[in-house]
Amino acid sequence: MKIGTHDGVFHCDEVLACFMLKSLPEYKDAEIVRTRDMSKLETCDIVVDVGAVFDHEKKQYDHHQREFTNTLSMLKPELGDKYKIKLSSAGLIYTYYGDQVIRQLVPKDATLNNVDIGIVYKKVYEHFIQEIDAIDNGVPMFTEEPLYKIRTHLSNRVARLNPDWNTEQEVDSDQIFTQAMKLVSEEFQFNVNYFVSVWLPARNYVKSALENRFQIHKSGQIVEFKERFPWKEHLFDLEEEMNIGHDVKYVLFKDKPNSWRVQAIPVNPTSFVTRKPLNKKWWGVRDEELSNVAGIEGCIFCHSTGFIGGNTTREGSLKMAIASLEANK
Repeated sequence: MKIGTHDGVFHCDEVLACFMLKSLPEYKDAEIVRTRDMSKLETCDIVVDVGAVFDHEKKQYDHHQREFTNTLSMLKPELGDKYKIKLSSAGLIYTYYGDQVIRQLVPKDATLNNVDIGIVYKKVYEHFIQEIDAIDNGVPMFTEEPLYKIRTHLSNRVARLNPDWNTEQEVDSDQIFTQAMKLVSEEFQFNVNYFVSVWLPARNYVKSALENRFQIHKSGQIVEFKERFPWKEHLFDLEEEMNIGHDVKYVLFKDKPNSWRVQAIPVNPTSFVTRKPLNKKWWGVRDEELSNVAGIEGCIFCHSTGFIGGNTTREGSLKMAIASLEANK
């Protein structure tokens, strides 16, 4: 088996594309042929980032031709229309083989169903592959809101491995390309492991809390977590997926022994503006004075903007959430 790509200066997208292919059983032992000689490329089983042809059936994945405008949403419309960044060779390989690559790289003790794989597939694209696609295609980050986020700077880290233009030292570019593949493999593996082992369990935890929210309070506007963990992104994603709107106003979670928090949910994951802040009469008040003002035992504090407060018990934090929910109705 042979994987074809261009020679000369290499870029993150084809390095990553080659790594992903060699993660698959059928290409594990494939030779990487780096050339622009079309007669040699024609002997390859799959070609990435060179050849001026995109044809999935023929296993040719170049994105440099003028007519190429494909995005992940265009090639996989079932994912929705949010993925609008033009694909690089890495994005093309990920589009068609990403789910298989993830299955090969997930931790051995992870049990994932097809739905889980689909969720991880989207998140690895959003948090990793999309950045590579955008940088390789020269997509500006900003119009008004950022179109993508740079999280890894992997494109620059790969580019630095190329020899400087004025170096006098003889270098084996194929050997350096192999180094670059090792670099991108570590980043890809980290992302898969994170989304499978850390991110997905947190998402499942939030989903369970949303499903059980009416057991916490009859309004369904308070959710409870037993510990502190990253929940905002999951909550907003799941509200949309579960079609429950933005009714949830407060989150309860255990911060440490004898310390619970009640946090007002922001209007978006990065905003300091909340859907409904804690009772304004409490803002900036602490300890016994706050307990007296609120009429709730065990109060610890209420932030001066009302976005978070604390109580020594779970029951006390729940009472703070309910009192805030009912305030100024």
